[in-house]
Amino acid sequence: MDVSLTFLLNEMCKTPILLISVLFTLGVIFVNGWTDAPNAIATCVTTRCLSPRKAIMMSAVFNFFGVFIMTQINSSVASTISNMVDFGDSTQNALIALCAALLSIVVYSVAASHFGIPTSESHSLIAGLSGAAMAIQHGIEGINGQEWIKVIYGLVLSLLLGFATGWVVCKLITIICRNMDRRKANGFFGFAQIVGAAAMSFMHGAQDGQKFIGVLFLGVAFANGQNSVSGMEIPVWLMMLCSIVMALGTSVGGEKIIKSVGMDMVKLERYQGFAADLSGALCLLYSSLLGIPVSTTHTKTSAIMGVGAVKRISAINFGVVRDMMLTWIFTFPGCGLISFAMAKLFMYLFG
Repeated sequence: MDVSLTFLLNEMCKTPILLISVLFTLGVIFVNGWTDAPNAIATCVTTRCLSPRKAIMMSAVFNFFGVFIMTQINSSVASTISNMVDFGDSTQNALIALCAALLSIVVYSVAASHFGIPTSESHSLIAGLSGAAMAIQHGIEGINGQEWIKVIYGLVLSLLLGFATGWVVCKLITIICRNMDRRKANGFFGFAQIVGAAAMSFMHGAQDGQKFIGVLFLGVAFANGQNSVSGMEIPVWLMMLCSIVMALGTSVGGEKIIKSVGMDMVKLERYQGFAADLSGALCLLYSSLLGIPVSTTHTKTSAIMGVGAVKRISAINFGVVRDMMLTWIFTFPGCGLISFAMAKLFMYLFG
């Protein structure tokens, strides 16, 4: 499939609904930067290893490398997202439904971010696509159960593995460094945490960048009368666009999320922040290599909880955790219903 910039611009001029689809996809990427990407740099900023502006710039760079390098190694995350639903034979209706799914993600995520609660755009995307597919297929026939199983695995994996890895890594660090001079240790972990935040940003790009590129490819395929994105090759210009838009979103609205994740949930010292970043990056690397779409939000926040539990369970602010959990639980039915309703409305208006 030709996905050069010139080709895409020409197709957008000829097909207004594709233009809307691309704009909505960029809107979702922007919102992802606003509500999801700050998780990667939250601990680094709140422990004052980097200023917010420098952290955002670093995050943008490593998001790009995450998309670029991981898609060369394994692009199956993008394929999983593209293949998990079936919009039927009418590619025109499929493109309309895709727009409804993307708009539902923006509506849900912006509402949650108003309260400073980090949402998972990964699962908002999955719920939105599924709701739109059910609307266009008039039932669950639009859901690919085999691909959905990967999503369930990813949900469980991101929570349990994130917590367990966070606890183990932090415990090992406390044992290894128990006799170190505190001032020297803080200096070392200040630098190490910058490296850890860069690794988290890299893996955030590897996971979420692929997901949104997969959705954009799906829109282009629908506009050309195709039902799949098999044999796709992701161009560099698209990776750069994804990284830039995500960085803009982070710079505009990431402060509340950074505070909720990096300060309100667990009060972190530098070595704990490094442990959380390293744990989250390891979990995302494992998931990306297996082609399992997981939530960077779930992975990072559960890793922070695991780190906090090393000192004592009461170090975790369970009020903040409860709010996050409720938001995550309502993501699937909330986004799915919004997408279902909007898909029906859009097909009535434009179908």
